Amino acid sequence: MTRAIYFNGTLTPSPVLSHTELLIEKSASILRAEGVDVEIIRTVDHDLAPGVQPDMTEHGAASDTWPELWRRVLAADIIVIATPIWLGQASSVTRRLLERLYAQSGQLNDRGQSVFMNKVAGCLVGGNEDGMKHVASEVLYSMQHIGCAVPPQADAGWVGEAGPGASYGDELDDGSRAGYDNDFTNRNVRIMSWNLIHFARLLADGIPNEGNDRRQD
Repeated sequence: MTRAIYFNGTLTPSPVLSHTELLIEKSASILRAEGVDVEIIRTVDHDLAPGVQPDMTEHGAASDTWPELWRRVLAADIIVIATPIWLGQASSVTRRLLERLYAQSGQLNDRGQSVFMNKVAGCLVGGNEDGMKHVASEVLYSMQHIGCAVPPQADAGWVGEAGPGASYGDELDDGSRAGYDNDFTNRNVRIMSWNLIHFARLLADGIPNEGNDRRQD
């Protein structure tokens, strides 16, 4: 079975409403309908120590839940990083997550490739100010750099008007929900979600290791 893991980079701990999670659900529902096993993790709920080592308790941290989360990432075929925009950037917990993923980039699979080589990455971005494409470019660059495959049009998101305003899924005065009827968002979430599924299926047998086997001289 194809497995997908979504990391919600909201700064709001559970169980409070997360607008980012509403955006995640729009994508996750497509994957579930295609038989993909979906797990959603709210990163802020976990004690991720800062650092770029697989287990930061071996480097002075009092605690670190990343090793347990890493086992779940390792089992996934699809990794989606979802984040709100703050000050034009991905959230602080999302940036820490990317650093912890990078900590595993030295690991190899049984073909001598990056352990991420046959995983597929996507990105969802939400907020009420512009910056969606900037954030997605940073996230997806990071994911392909560590070895993930990034399909065409692998990002989607929603941003409202600049300044204070409704966030994705907020109820508006007319009873509708902000962003739910946005054609651009709905189209791109659909395309991103299906391309993640397609690429995960294409990579089920793995990328050939000719030329990318790190064990070779």
